Formats: sequence, C-alpha cells, structure tokens
Amino acid sequence: MSKKIELRSDAMKSGPDRAPARAMLYATGLDEAAINKPLVAVVHSWSDVSPCNLNLRDLAQHVAAGVRAAGGTPIEFNTIAVTDGIAMGTSGMRASLVSREVITDSIELVVDGHCLDAMVVLCGCDKTIPAAAMALARLDIPGVALYGGSINHGTLDGRSITIQQVFEAVGAHGAGKIDDARLREVESRACPGAGACGGQFTANTMAMMLMALGLTPLGYNDVAATDPKKREVARHSGELVMEALRAGRRPSDILSITSFRNAARIANATAGSTNAVLHLLAIASEAGIPLTLEDFEAASRTTPVIADLMPGGRYTAIEMTAAGGMVQVARELRAAGLLEDAPTVTGKSLFAEIDAAPPAPVGQQVVVPVSRAFKPRGGYSILYGNIAPEGCVLKLAGKGKLKFAGTARVFESEEDTFRAVQEGKIKAGDVVVVRNEGPAGGPGMREMLAVTAALVGRGLGDDIALITDGRFSGATHGFMVGHIAPEAARGGAIGLLRDGDNIVIDGERRVIETDADLETRKKNWQPPAPKVRRGVLAKYARGVGSASRGAVIEN
Repeated sequence: MSKKIELRSDAMKSGPDRAPARAMLYATGLDEAAINKPLVAVVHSWSDVSPCNLNLRDLAQHVAAGVRAAGGTPIEFNTIAVTDGIAMGTSGMRASLVSREVITDSIELVVDGHCLDAMVVLCGCDKTIPAAAMALARLDIPGVALYGGSINHGTLDGRSITIQQVFEAVGAHGAGKIDDARLREVESRACPGAGACGGQFTANTMAMMLMALGLTPLGYNDVAATDPKKREVARHSGELVMEALRAGRRPSDILSITSFRNAARIANATAGSTNAVLHLLAIASEAGIPLTLEDFEAASRTTPVIADLMPGGRYTAIEMTAAGGMVQVARELRAAGLLEDAPTVTGKSLFAEIDAAPPAPVGQQVVVPVSRAFKPRGGYSILYGNIAPEGCVLKLAGKGKLKFAGTARVFESEEDTFRAVQEGKIKAGDVVVVRNEGPAGGPGMREMLAVTAALVGRGLGDDIALITDGRFSGATHGFMVGHIAPEAARGGAIGLLRDGDNIVIDGERRVIETDADLETRKKNWQPPAPKVRRGVLAKYARGVGSASRGAVIEN
C-alpha cells in the first residue's frame, strides 16, 4: 500500500488478543504477510443449477488475482441464487424476490462478521444483481459490482432466439400452433451456454443499472459471459476495488438522486424490465436516497426508446454489445441532454467514462439517436386510481398504445390463470386480473411470464390486458399492469374486483379505474388466510412493505 490507511479488518486480526483469529486464518493457507494486508471480500452467487451464475466461481479467481496484484488479500465466499427461468410458473417462484433480501443480508453478515475492508460482488441473475447494489449501499465500504454477463443467443431458422421464445412456444403449443417436435427444437436451441437471459430482460436491464448508478465501470457488464474479455474485466475489478480502498471511495460517494435518475432514463431508453422500478426503489432505500414512483414517470415521459431490444424489439444483449453496448445508449442520451454527469466507482465521472469509450461500429442498427427513436416515450408508465391508490406500473404494449378498456376476468392465482389461458378461456377484450400474488399475499410477488408468454403464443398479446399485484419478467411484453398497490392481501382494491367489472387502463391520463362499487364491497372484505405459516416466506410476508416502495422489509 502506498500509504497507511485505517483498516476495518485490524479489529479482527491485529494485536495479541487476536492471536486465535490469526491462527484460524493461517489454517486457510494465508501467511502473516497476507493477513497484514487489506482483506477484500470476493462474493459470488455461483451455482450450477442454471447458466446465469455458472461462470462466477471462475471469474472470482480472476477478481482475486487482481486484488492480490494490487496489494490486497482476497477472501472468497458465496451466497445463494434462485433462478427465475427455472422457477417460473411454479410455487418455487415465490422464493425469487425473497432471495434478494436474503442475499443482501447474507453479504452483510459475512462482510461485517469478519470486518472485511472492501468487497467485489459478482452477480449473475435477476435478484443477485439488485442485491449486490443493496449490499454495497448498506455496508458502504469501498466496493465494485460485476455482472457475470449475458448468455449468447441461440439460433433457429436463421433468427436469434432466447428463453423468451421458449416461453412463447409453450403458449403456441397449447394452442395447437406447433407440435411436440417443434417445441423440443425451440427449447434445445435457446440457451447455448453460461450467462443470464439474453434479451433486455431483468438481468441485462439491472446490469445496465449497475453501470448507470456508477457501481460498475462503464462497459464491464456489457461483456458476455463466455467472452474471454470477461476474465480481464474481472481482474480489473479486483485491482479497482483496491484503488477505491486507497482513495476511501465509498458507494455513498457515488449513489445520488442524479445517478438514480440516470438509471431510470437508461431503463426507459432500452425498454427495459419493469422490475427496474422495484429494484431501484429498493437500492435507493438502502442508500437513503428519496426516490419515488414519480421519478420513474418523469423518466418515462421524457425519454424515448432508442434501443431495439427483445422482448419488444429485434436484438439480443450480445448484439447490443457488438453495437457499442450501454455506452452508446448513454452517449445518445447525453447528446440529447437527457443524462446528467455523476461520479463513478472508477473515480472518473460518467461523462468522462463516455468520452473515453470507443465509438460504436459504423452502420450498427441496435441503438439510434433520440431524433430517430423507435418510440416517443419509455417502456412504462406509473398509474393511480381506485384500483391502485398507491400506484402501479403499466408496461406499455409493443405497438405503443396507451389505453385499454375491457371487462374483468378474475383469478386468485397465477396457476388458475395459466390453466384458463391454456384451455382457451381468455378472449380478446378481456382484462385478466391475477391477484393474491403480491409481496405479502404471494408471498414473494411472483412474475407472470408463464401466463403472459402463453397469451402471446396464442396470439392474444395485443388484444387483452393483464393486471396483477404480482410482477412481470423482463421478457414479458404486451399491455400489462403490475405492482398494483395496495395488494389484495393487504386490503387493496384489486381484491374487490369481480368478473364482468368494467376496467379502464389509460396511460395518457395515468389512470387505472373501475366503475364498480368498491366501497360497498370493502365493508364485507376479510383478509385471506396466509398461504405460508412458517419458514422464510412466512417471515417475509409479515415484514415486507408495499411494492410502491420497492417491496423491502419494513418491520
């Protein structure tokens, strides 16, 4: 180290009284010189249950090498991951959002429990990414987040495909549009190796959010999981965290309302996952930043869609990277005055990072200037009304329509809804209501990808609306309203709707409402019995707050 800095780890390892701790550290293979150096957590969510986190244990070794080269001692440990693509449509999906809190808590416990000095968090799938940012914000020690990278896209009939097309093929299969052999062909080609889901779904959206917030160097998360350059950026991340430690640079020096506004704009400019709303609110809560739903509405109304990405567009994350990656999105937004300068973990400003990045390839078609935007406004809108007094998130239809009016078809769970879709019981003009799937009522606020993709696969994606107190996968597209708050289990109006009620969803007026007499129905409402009475889901259900505040634990 070039100069003496105060180390948290000295409380654990220095002085005669700490001889027992040093003895145990010797047993792990560390020598006295290594113990005397800064101890840096290298945290990852490696798992071999899915491709999303499959490469993280390997990347951790390269991060560790960077830490050692820069004068630190890496301390590796892992946390959990729940894979949405596998759990989707099952009771296991209830564990997904809950895992965000568990991952954050587990990182806090190990890092604080061992008085570690700094941290690099490697993340790979939907909830591990916001959890990495939440842990960095909560602990507020020098740190870097690094996304393991996107999966390569598969190819079928000369076109790029992702897991999105597999879910939609299930709907097409249920409708008799494709046979068993074709379904097997789609599922066998969509996911060719390590990496998280390949469209601008939740993982890639949140990976961009890490860069937009300044917690990851610009461009690092664009590098695909199987690209050899990923090991280089992993090593550089290990070196960078030591630089941040020397400089005393903490997440609280980086995270601000400006960085969150930038993130919200980039989420909209790429028509990213509506889960960005939920997760950015949660990260802001940990950072003590007063972010609200209205900040997302402002971002959506003033930011056009300038990236042609799946699920609504043509290209995958791999093709996005080849076109210049998030740097190009940021460059175009900055040129239009839609991005603000802010600090980053590198010690340089966001604008300085943009200026230092190479230009996009000539002729790329994935990202366009604001003057030639694909859509005039971002990919979602924040609505209120007698169905959602605390707010909800409208995921705007692929064709850009802002209004839908229809009659309610009410279902008490995702499973009931999926069954009705597969049996052909949903018709054009229906407003499908899926309730008791909120943070507390689910519990766990399951995503509805199995349902929404099946609707698209049956050709109903633009002809129905779906509203829920649950949430959506980033792979969902169509006219969908999620995060309705208050949720049904907490007495929300969505729990009072009945089949046949007239429902109006108006993105221009920012209203979701019904003319049904909800006040009279409220007088007879009784809270449903808890679905889970013991274990982590029950504890989560008792303590989780509203989706309008990020569905974080509040008591």
